[in-house]
Amino acid sequence: MQKLNSLLPFFYIGFHLSGTVTEPAMQSEPETVCNVAISFDRCKITSVTCSCGNKDIFYCAHVVALSLYRIRKPDQVKLHLPISETLFQMNRDQLQKFVQYLITVHHTEVLPTAQKLADEILSQNSEINQVHGAPDPTAGASIDDENCWHLDEEQVQEQVKLFLSQGGYHGSGKQLNLLFAKVREMLKMRDSNGARMLTLITEQFMADPRLSLWRQQGTAMTDKYRQLWDELGALWMCIVLNPHCKLEQKTSWLKQLKKWNSVDVCPWEDGNHGSELPNLTNALPQGANANQVFVRAADPIGAARHSTSRMPFNLGFGGCQMSVFDKANLSSRPQRTVFTRAIEACDLHWQDRHLQRIVSSARYADCCPHGGADADADSSLFDARGWPLWHEHVPTACARVDALRSHGYPREALRLAIAIVNTLRRQQQKQLEMFRTQKKELPHKSMTSITNLEGWVGHPLDPVGTLFSSLMEACRIDDEGFPGFSDFTENIGQCKLAEYQHLPAHKFLEEGESYLTLAVEVALIGLGQQRIMPDGLYTQEKVCRNEEQLISKLQEIELDDTLVKIFHKQAVFLLEAGPYSGLGEIIHRESVPMHTFAKYLFTCLLPHDAELAYKIALRAMRLLVLESTAPAGDLTRPHHIAAVVPNRYPRWFTLSHIESQQCELASTMLTAAKGDVRRLETVLESIQKNIHSSSHIFKLAQDAFKIATLMDSLPDITLLKVSLELGLQVMRMTLSTLNWRRREMVRWLVTCATEVGVYALDSIMQSWFTLFTPTEATSIVATTVMSNSTIVRLHLDCHQQEKLASSARTLALQCAMKDPQNCALSALTLCEKDHIAFETAYQIVLDAATAGMSYTQLFTIARYMEHRGYPMRAYKLATLAMTHLNLSYNQDTHPAINDVLWACALSHSLGKNELAAIIPLVVKSVKCATVLSDILRRCTLTTPGMVGLHGRRNSGKLMSLDKAPLRQLLDATIGAYINTTHSRLTHISPRHYSEFIEFLSKARETFLMAHDGHIQFTQFIDNLKQIYKGKKKLMMLVRERFG
Repeated sequence: MQKLNSLLPFFYIGFHLSGTVTEPAMQSEPETVCNVAISFDRCKITSVTCSCGNKDIFYCAHVVALSLYRIRKPDQVKLHLPISETLFQMNRDQLQKFVQYLITVHHTEVLPTAQKLADEILSQNSEINQVHGAPDPTAGASIDDENCWHLDEEQVQEQVKLFLSQGGYHGSGKQLNLLFAKVREMLKMRDSNGARMLTLITEQFMADPRLSLWRQQGTAMTDKYRQLWDELGALWMCIVLNPHCKLEQKTSWLKQLKKWNSVDVCPWEDGNHGSELPNLTNALPQGANANQVFVRAADPIGAARHSTSRMPFNLGFGGCQMSVFDKANLSSRPQRTVFTRAIEACDLHWQDRHLQRIVSSARYADCCPHGGADADADSSLFDARGWPLWHEHVPTACARVDALRSHGYPREALRLAIAIVNTLRRQQQKQLEMFRTQKKELPHKSMTSITNLEGWVGHPLDPVGTLFSSLMEACRIDDEGFPGFSDFTENIGQCKLAEYQHLPAHKFLEEGESYLTLAVEVALIGLGQQRIMPDGLYTQEKVCRNEEQLISKLQEIELDDTLVKIFHKQAVFLLEAGPYSGLGEIIHRESVPMHTFAKYLFTCLLPHDAELAYKIALRAMRLLVLESTAPAGDLTRPHHIAAVVPNRYPRWFTLSHIESQQCELASTMLTAAKGDVRRLETVLESIQKNIHSSSHIFKLAQDAFKIATLMDSLPDITLLKVSLELGLQVMRMTLSTLNWRRREMVRWLVTCATEVGVYALDSIMQSWFTLFTPTEATSIVATTVMSNSTIVRLHLDCHQQEKLASSARTLALQCAMKDPQNCALSALTLCEKDHIAFETAYQIVLDAATAGMSYTQLFTIARYMEHRGYPMRAYKLATLAMTHLNLSYNQDTHPAINDVLWACALSHSLGKNELAAIIPLVVKSVKCATVLSDILRRCTLTTPGMVGLHGRRNSGKLMSLDKAPLRQLLDATIGAYINTTHSRLTHISPRHYSEFIEFLSKARETFLMAHDGHIQFTQFIDNLKQIYKGKKKLMMLVRERFG
C-alpha cells in the first residue's frame, strides 16, 4: 500500500468490492492503472480479478492493497446493498432508464449480450423463463453452498508443471518447497484450500514424464527430487490425520490416494525398490501387559487401530513380536509407495477416550493409586506417577503430533508429544532393568543381537524430528504464539520466555525439567536407538543426512548443568542397555553405526565426565559390518527375537561416508588425549582394531603427527609414537595391495620416524621386510636415512651415524638378494663406503645377471661402475648385458642403441682383446645394419686401448679390416645391409623409393670398406635388378644412381 498511489474510485456492493488501483511510475516503467474486483463470502475471499495480468498462485499486490484498504479503513468505503435489492426498489421507468443508460455507456461491450438476453426473455419457451428470479454476483452465496478461499487452480498446476520441467535448476526445488510451506500454512489456518492445493500439486507430480523414463531406464530419481516426494507423502499424512475432518472428506482423499498409489510410476517409499521390511519395529516387548495385544507387522497400521481401544497394549516403543508366518512372507509383501502410509492412516481416528483426554487437558492424570484390581490395566495408560502414557507405533504416534501442529493445535500437539516422550523414557528404563536381570540370570551366555528394522532417524515420517521440533517451539514462543482458536481445549496460561529457555510450567515434567530438556532427551533417545541399516542408496543417505541435521540442531543449544545431567543419564543408558542401544555391548552386524552421534556426545561430555566420554567414543568405534564374523545370538529365550533380516550380503552404499565419520571420531579422541599416555594407548588400540581402511588410518597418523608437532609447543613424544604405530600399520596393510598413495605413505613414515628418533629409524630398517617392498626400502627408506639432511636433523654423532649406515647396508644387501633387478644399483650406491659390502653387492649383481636381470638394468649398473672407476667391472657387466639384447634389422631407433655404442667404446678403450671379445656378442645381438656400420666406423677411427689400464699407452697402429675382430664385424654389417634391403623391398611403396635409394648409398659406403667391396656391391645391385625387375620405376632409379 505504501508504494501504490491511489485506490479510487471504490464500489462496495453487497459481497463485491471493486476499485481502481494506480501503481506509481518507476524509472523504467510508466504509471500502471489496474481494475480490481474481489468477491467474498463468510470472511473469505472467494474470487479475485485484476487487469494487471499477473500470473501467479498468490494474490497480486493490487488485490492485496484493495483488501487491506477495506480492512484498515472500513469507514471510508461506503457499503451498498446487493444490486438485486437496488433493482427491486426501482419502478418500471427507472428500470428501463437504468438498462438503457448501462447499454449506452458500454454499448460496444454489452450490446450483443443485451440483445441476446432480450430475445430469450421475450421467448416464452426459453430456458431463462423457466427459472424464477435472476443471478446476482453481489448477493453472495447460499448458506448451503461451499465457501472457501479463492485458489487459482489453473495457475497452481501451471506453476508446479513449470518448476518440475526445470529439473531442479533455476531454484525450482526451492520454489516447490515454498509451495509445500504454503500448504502447511493453509492447514494451520484451517483453510480448506490446503487439501485442494496439495491435490493439484500431487497431480502434477504424478504427471511428470521423468517418472516413466526413470522407471524404464532403471535409474533412481535425483536426491532433491526424492526429498520433494517425501515431503509430499508427509503432507498427505497430515491431511488425512486432521482431527476434525469429515468422513466424506477422508473417503474422498482415500479414493484419490489409492488411485495415485496404483499407478505404475508412483515412487516407492524407500526411494529405490519396494520395502521388504515390516512397518513396526522389531525389539523386545515392554511392560507386564506386553503380550495382551499382538499386531502383525504385515499390517502396518494395525497397531494404531488397536491403540485406539481401551485395551492395554504395547506396540511402538520397543516394537512388536513377529510371527514365523510374517518372517517367511517378508519378500511377498506389496511394494510400499510414498502414499502407502497416508492410505493406512485413513483408518486411524481420534475417538479413543484416553487419547482425547491427553490432548484436551493438561491436568489429565490417574488419580487412583496403583494397587487395585485395575492396576495392570492402568499401568499401560499411566506411569507410576499417574502421568498419562500413549503406546502406539512411534512414527504413527508422532505423525499425530505433526498433524496437530499442522492443523493449528500447538497445545494439543505439545501434550501428546510429552506423553509420547514420557512413554519412551519409561520404556527405556524397563529395557535397562530387563537387560540387567538377564545378565544376572545368564552370566556366561552370549546375548541376542536385537535391533529395530524401522529406525526413527531417517524414517519417512521423521518421528524424532517431529517431537524435537514440537518441544523446541514450546521453548521459544509465548502464549500469544499459539493460535487463539482451539477446538480441543480450554485456555491454559503459559509463561513468556526468551528463545530456547527452560519452561517448567507443564504438570507432567519432573522437578527441574523443561520442554528444552525433554526435547534434548528425546533427540538423544532417537539417535541412540539400535536400528538396522535400510536397503537402498537413498534411504541410507537419508539416515546419515537426518542424523547430521538433528545433531546440528542440538549443537545450537548451549549446554547448562541441567542438560549435562540429561547427557550423562542417556550416555549411561546407551552403554548399559545391551541390545536395546546402538552403543550397547551387543549389536547386530548391520546396525547403523554410532560414530557421528558418539563424536557429538564425546565433545559434550568431555569437559564434565572424561571417563564416560571416552567409554562412549571407544564403544562407538566398532564397525561390525566389515568384520569377518558377527556375534552369535541366543535364541533360547522366548522374549529374545533375532533381527528379521533377509539373508544377503549387506550393500552399504554409504560405507565410505561411515568410515570417514569413524575416522573423524578417532581423530577427535586423539586430539583430546594429547599428553595422556593411558588414553592414547587405549585409543590407538581401538583404531588398530576397528578401522579397516588404510587411507583413513593414514589420515589419523598424519593428524596425530600434526597435533604432536605443533609449532607453539614441544613435540609430544607419546603422540608421535602413536602416529608412528599407525603409520606402521598402514605400511603392513598396503604392502601387498595396490595403493596410489603408497610412495607418499612411505616417505611420510620415514619423516615420522625421524621425528621420533634414531631408534625408530633403525627399527623400521631392521624390520623392513614386513613394511616395505625391496624397492621402497632401498630407494626411499635407506636413501633418506643416509642423507645428510637426516644426519643434521637428528644431530647424530659418529657412532650413531655408523650404526645407521650399517643397518642401511644390511637392508640394501637383503633387498638386492630378494629383488636384484630393482635394488642392485641402490644397494651398490648405499654400500660404496664399505668395501666388503660393496663387493658383496657386486657379486649379487653378477649372480643375478645370467638369470633375472634385463639388459637395461645391467647397462645402467655397468655405466655406474665405470663412473665409480671400475672399467673392467663395467666391461664385464656390459658383456653380460649384450647377451640379453636382440636388435632386429628395422630397430634403428631402439633406446638400447646408445648402450651398445657405449659398450663398444668402453671395450675399444680397454684394448684389442676386450674389443675382440665383445664384437662376436655385438654381431650375435645386433641385426640392424645402420647400428653395425656406426660401430664399425667408430672402431676404425682410433687405435684400441689408446688410454689403457693403469695409464699405459698402446701403439698407434689402427686395426685392419681384413683381420679379426673387425673383419667379422664388417662381414656382419654387409650381410645386415643385404638382408635389410630384401626385407624392405618386400613391402616397399613408391613414396619410400627416395628413402630406399639413400639407404643403398649408405650400404655402398660400408661395402667399399672391404678390399673387394666394389665388386660385391656391383654384384649386389645386379641381383636386385634381376630379382625385382618388376618394380620398373624403382629399378630405373637404382640404375640412375648406381649404374
